[in-house]
Amino acid sequence: MVLEVIRQPSDLRGLTTTELEQLAAEIRDFIVAAVSETGGHLGSNLGAVELTLALHRVFDSPRDAILWDTGHQAYIHKIVTGRRGGFSQLRQAGGISGYPSREESVHDFIENSHASTVLSYAYGLAVARDAGQTPDRRHIVAVIGDGSMTGGMAYEALNNLGHSSKRVIIVLNDNGRSYAPTISNLSQGAPGERVTRKLSKTLIGIRINPVYVRRQRKIEKFLKNIPLIGTQAERGMEAFKAGVREFLQPPAFFEALGVRYIGPIDGHDIEAMEHAFSAAEQRVEEGPVVIHVFTEKGRGYSPAEDDDEKHLHDAPIFDPINGPPKSVPTGYTEAFADTIIKLAEQDARIVAITAAMPGPTGLIQFQEHFPDRFFDVGIAEQHAVTAAAGMAMGGMRPVVALYSTFLNRAWDQVVYDVALHRLPVIFCIDRAGITGDDGPSHHGVYDMALLSKVPGMRVLAPSSTQDLQQMLSDAISLADTGPVAIRYPKGLARNVDENDIGSGLQARKLINGTTQRVCILAIGKMVGAALEAAETLKSSNIDVTVWDVRSCAPLDPTMISDAMQHDLVITAEDGIRDGGIGMTIENTINDTSNNMSKSSTAHKRPVVHVMGVPTKFVATAKPKVILHQMGLDSEGIVAQVLRALSND
Repeated sequence: MVLEVIRQPSDLRGLTTTELEQLAAEIRDFIVAAVSETGGHLGSNLGAVELTLALHRVFDSPRDAILWDTGHQAYIHKIVTGRRGGFSQLRQAGGISGYPSREESVHDFIENSHASTVLSYAYGLAVARDAGQTPDRRHIVAVIGDGSMTGGMAYEALNNLGHSSKRVIIVLNDNGRSYAPTISNLSQGAPGERVTRKLSKTLIGIRINPVYVRRQRKIEKFLKNIPLIGTQAERGMEAFKAGVREFLQPPAFFEALGVRYIGPIDGHDIEAMEHAFSAAEQRVEEGPVVIHVFTEKGRGYSPAEDDDEKHLHDAPIFDPINGPPKSVPTGYTEAFADTIIKLAEQDARIVAITAAMPGPTGLIQFQEHFPDRFFDVGIAEQHAVTAAAGMAMGGMRPVVALYSTFLNRAWDQVVYDVALHRLPVIFCIDRAGITGDDGPSHHGVYDMALLSKVPGMRVLAPSSTQDLQQMLSDAISLADTGPVAIRYPKGLARNVDENDIGSGLQARKLINGTTQRVCILAIGKMVGAALEAAETLKSSNIDVTVWDVRSCAPLDPTMISDAMQHDLVITAEDGIRDGGIGMTIENTINDTSNNMSKSSTAHKRPVVHVMGVPTKFVATAKPKVILHQMGLDSEGIVAQVLRALSND
């Protein structure tokens, strides 16, 4: 096997064409086998095999900085930089990350799994290099997908790169997909369907030929120096080139920004890519260069190629022969998917908005039922939120479905474009809390703490699928007076009797203790753990009251009043502890106690213990493992109660 001898990038450079083809096939087999055991990003990596091999054959990592936007396609990069042995522990506690990781290797420069950032990183690294901070750095190579090119930050950086003429090589990996099909005119139609492809291919060979480049520069210089007519002749030549570029979009787009364009290139032809990358090394001395590369997501693995929705962008543990089963929404996501369709059938004002993730957020069926009321804006969370604000101003009831971690990117828009205007926008926030496998960048632990501080924002956290359905229904009318956010975790959910749910902004008492000794206020996912803890404590003759908080902002005054009658109050949430809902509850109880103490000497203040996620970046592991380590499960709640009671 060729793969067995690849331990570092330099091992690639002595391989023949036949050996490279064999290596590409072996890598694909290896990735399918590895991901089938652990789960992970599959389709994006299968499509980037030849691209990664070509990059590492031409560029000298880590002397040349190779940067990956989102990092979904970085498995091959990890393999050729000496980490193949770690794939048995891919995305596992103590194992290798599913994304580039600065802690893992000197070949990983950035640790990012959010899109559209890499060009800004590249610009910053170029500034530092040119200032002499990294004098041995030769090239900065930024690999960005067409999906990431839908994000506004990418265009901000692209404009800055072109204006500054920084020496950065951009590789646009165009597979026509983000998670779903890419929402962009830069990536419309399959490569073979584009009418200009053959002509483009011919002209590419001319434009990247070193002899042509040298002669072009000489001609431009000669024309410019001709007396009287030189300037006009040069302008005429530029006008002709511009006309060709207009015909061969997207070259005109990039070059209008000051970024030289090479492409399109077959992203599965290693020789063609090496030729283009070598040409870019020469041309980058004049300023940034983009190499436009066409690849096929899921290439070489039929279950991925046949998956029309996402080409197995990500996959759970699966049988490598048959491939994973078709993904369907489960738990809270499924409840959201079913409910929004039913509500939309009753209310024509309801529209759904997502940012390149209709499948994971449960909106595929909504799209099928209401194609004219569904809006996928691409990887552009900021635009999604402000567009929702505009729709709300126009009389609609927009429902914005995003992952918790990605909503962070639109914080400004939530505050000033939606909340400031008291607009009827409903945020359905999936993957809230500890999510596990994808590591620190994907845990959704900040949403409650942040959103609860926004004036007029109502923040709801369901503890069952039935309660989520009720909250979404309530939100349509609650939105009359301003925005509503409903946050819920990934995966399976509690199911309860239809009579065992709350309503509106009210908390719900689940267990009515008789001794007023211990009161547990649990939020969302933590309700199940609190109920289990109460049963365990009951066996030790410790009577416990349990509340399902439901409404994190505003807090139910009835719940606060009841909690204050107890000796010990425990709050439990799967969000950030500092500044979170538990601390808000503690402050509310303390403030109320202080006011009561001023008017009565008989008042006793309860002891409050706040349980939540500590202020740190949480490493990769299964959610159950992480929550246990943090004490955010039934065992942890029991232990906290016993410790607190023993200190009385």
